[in-house]
Amino acid sequence: MAADDRAGKPAAQDDPTSETLLDRILTSLDDDKAEDIVQIDLRGKSSIGDYMVVATGRSSRQVSAMSEKLVERLKSDFGRNARIEGKETGDWVLIDTGDVIVHVFRPEVRDFYQLEKMWLPAGAPATAST
Repeated sequence: MAADDRAGKPAAQDDPTSETLLDRILTSLDDDKAEDIVQIDLRGKSSIGDYMVVATGRSSRQVSAMSEKLVERLKSDFGRNARIEGKETGDWVLIDTGDVIVHVFRPEVRDFYQLEKMWLPAGAPATAST
């Protein structure tokens, strides 16, 4: 599709790189006031994806809303359907984009599971993106 065919719309990509997806995900979460956003590089560690993002919302309602908006933005920007689980309860929402796995938690649930500690090297601090 020629650039002028998309007048006024962001350039959609048929197959965005995992880095492009990661950037859009981080921007979306930041725009929606997610807290303690951490990105974890999974390349060479796991075949589930290239990156994992862990973020916190202040309430079940915010967790669900942030997750739903993220899925909508990925569909709009890249035409990419993401699988989403847990949105109904809003305690822990998993969004699987294929290349980037996103976990959005309520604070208590994130503290309980400490998911990012499982994926970081021993003694390594989490890399916050905000």
